[in-house]
Amino acid sequence: MHDLPQQLVNGLILGALYGLIAVGYTMVYGIIQLINFAHGEIYMIGGFGALTMYLWLPGGTSLAIAMPLMLLMGIACSVLVAVGAERFAYRPLRNAPRLAPLITAIGLSITLQQVVWAFYPDAKADRTFPQFSGGPIDLGAFTIQRGDLFLIIAAPVCMGFLAYFVAKTRTGRAMQATSQDPDTAQLMGINTDRIVVTAFAIGGAFAAVAAMAYGLKYGQVGFKMGFIAGLKAFTAAVLGGIGNIYGAMIGGLALGLAEALATAYIQDIPGMELLGGGAWKDVWAFVLLILVLLLRPQGLLGERVADRA
Repeated sequence: MHDLPQQLVNGLILGALYGLIAVGYTMVYGIIQLINFAHGEIYMIGGFGALTMYLWLPGGTSLAIAMPLMLLMGIACSVLVAVGAERFAYRPLRNAPRLAPLITAIGLSITLQQVVWAFYPDAKADRTFPQFSGGPIDLGAFTIQRGDLFLIIAAPVCMGFLAYFVAKTRTGRAMQATSQDPDTAQLMGINTDRIVVTAFAIGGAFAAVAAMAYGLKYGQVGFKMGFIAGLKAFTAAVLGGIGNIYGAMIGGLALGLAEALATAYIQDIPGMELLGGGAWKDVWAFVLLILVLLLRPQGLLGERVADRA
């Protein structure tokens, strides 16, 4: 375990990425008890939105100058799709049996993925995402890739904004009231439709930030990138306690650490040489999910899933 500090940093960075996506799952579930399986594709569309803005800029534009515009474009695309999904796919099924919106979410996920595959230029293969020049930053016990700097700054800023928004603003308090009892909140004069749209919009914005971080980290975006990332983020949301926005980030960090440590060290355990490495990282992530559901079904900070699903 001589490189343990490096693996811990890798895990925290990866976990922050999962946590940003997981916030979208947990906010929507916390208010309308919908597992929005299309959220992974909303994340993917944010990545393509950011890439599109970069391609529109004049050649030679530095990434530092392009990043704010890319981020705004990615957020605009993800929020537009998230709000459109709520308005036209989920709202008509608000009072339907829960199986109906769940199946709709799966269908919407596949549809969005195929639309990007069919209509975005050259999206049938992964598209190259702009990268920072220069090598890793050496901090002594560990190194940080330059592409991770955006995520290291963006994740705490986003969570700080969300904490302030939920606790201190009128709309945030209305979201808390709606999540506890939507009927009573409506009787108290809260426009619950507007609150639900706000939850989808914030979740979409966070997903776009995560997609931008993914592009900068891995140097590419693809129409399939939302599937596994969405499953991991959903896992993170359940680990943290689905419906709890702080639990989503904590679940993401726990999942990222578990992935990094399992990938690096499981194969060193006698008898488990074939179960380590990158090929098994997804398996260990879901093993962790199963263990948490068996030992603590409500997740780390949330309420019991079986009571709400």
